[in-house]
Amino acid sequence: MAQSAEDGKAARPKQVTLLNVARKAGVSRATASLVVRKSPLISERTRIAVESAMEELGYVYNAGAARLRASHSRTVGVIVPNLTNPFFSIMLAGIEGVLEAAGYAVILANSGEDAGKQRGFIRRMREHAVDGLIMCPAKDTPHEQISKITEWSLPFVQALRFVEDSRTDYSGIDYEGGMAAGARRLIALGHQRIGFVSVDAHYSAEAARLRGFHKALEESGLEPTFIVECGLSARAARALAPSLVKSHRASAIACFNDVIGLGLHRGLIDLGIEIGRQVSLLGFDDVPEAELVSPELASVSTDPHSVGEAAARLLLRRIAHPESQIESIIAKVKLVERPSIGPATVDGA
Repeated sequence: MAQSAEDGKAARPKQVTLLNVARKAGVSRATASLVVRKSPLISERTRIAVESAMEELGYVYNAGAARLRASHSRTVGVIVPNLTNPFFSIMLAGIEGVLEAAGYAVILANSGEDAGKQRGFIRRMREHAVDGLIMCPAKDTPHEQISKITEWSLPFVQALRFVEDSRTDYSGIDYEGGMAAGARRLIALGHQRIGFVSVDAHYSAEAARLRGFHKALEESGLEPTFIVECGLSARAARALAPSLVKSHRASAIACFNDVIGLGLHRGLIDLGIEIGRQVSLLGFDDVPEAELVSPELASVSTDPHSVGEAAARLLLRRIAHPESQIESIIAKVKLVERPSIGPATVDGA
């Protein structure tokens, strides 16, 4: 038997509203709305009651409609240059932890150290109406990319790196102080022939590490045995080891970061060199893998998780108070000594 039009209407499931949820939970609609928007003003007991009612009734929060009402997307864009580097993954966890607690979702993009690709991601973030942007600039990022973001009045924080002469909030690391501390420790161990393996890309973090390295050596009247650039991968650093050993007689090598340090570690072992005895090796960042090699890699600990947390807090502050003063948060570092560094021999070799 054919169903009537009236029967058809009656058969459609009725849409569950926030008012239905509020009545089920025994709270006001305004209170239920605060729970949905993850307001910190709501008690844990009330939150559980409302969320249970939402689950039981099958309520689905319409984020698109809420965005139109509030003119906020409750999303934040995050652009990093290299997700294969565990350092950035740890920083991202710090960012997400703070933003999630504040009711924001993260839209993530990996620029692959390509400033052109990064420009496209910035444009798409705007198209998705993100409420703010956290970015670790790719190498060779032009100043105009940063100035455009500030012209748009898009809340923006640079993290780990910054483009010179740009005026934005920044969450970073004391790269210069950390590398200086590492080099000073090598000198204190008697090393006088110390080399530095840097990256073949130039940005603020690379320049600061080099300043710290030069500063420590100059204090002791030393000159670098070598400064060599390398592709930012463990494979490239491993391949570099034979030429370093053949061309330079350094007793200690400081590395731009642990990716290079771990690659060089393997390359030196391939050559039968005793790390920590014949050559001391120092990394930077103290990624978890530094403790998994033998001998364990000494490194400068930077705590990228806290850098991510600070970047997220700076962005939330900028979103809430667009006219506030520009602020920089620089995380402290510490040298973590492990067996990959040791005393120099009598002649400093």
